[in-house]
Amino acid sequence: MKIAIEEALIAFHNDEVPIGAAITYGNKVIARAHNLTETLNNITAHAEMLVLNLASDYMGKKYIQECTLYVTMEPCVMCAGALFFSQIGRVVCGTLSYKRGFLCKGIGLHPKTKFLSGIMKNQCKNLLKEFFSFKRVFKF
Repeated sequence: MKIAIEEALIAFHNDEVPIGAAITYGNKVIARAHNLTETLNNITAHAEMLVLNLASDYMGKKYIQECTLYVTMEPCVMCAGALFFSQIGRVVCGTLSYKRGFLCKGIGLHPKTKFLSGIMKNQCKNLLKEFFSFKRVFKF
């Protein structure tokens, strides 16, 4: 999760919503990414989507059941769909998203995917709060 938070901080400093992600295979980080929707002008450039592509390339396959995704905030519906189809083995998230997360929308991950939340929750949540409060104060 620490690597996902590092990625979120990069996003924060690049005026992107500070969400970061990392995928591991065994004990090795095989992919890391952060949101790039503003930079790339691409609504699908979420950290989870980017890191899934990198991990699939690394593994040389589309199904990555042996991998774990660490992400600072609960994935949205789009990302949950991609995670479902990747059949990723485990998703570990920092904080939940009560407005846009897949759980509040009633969407599920792959039946074999394990889901865990609340890991380094305060750090993940505070980073998002700080980003959006800064945005509200300094509207351009």
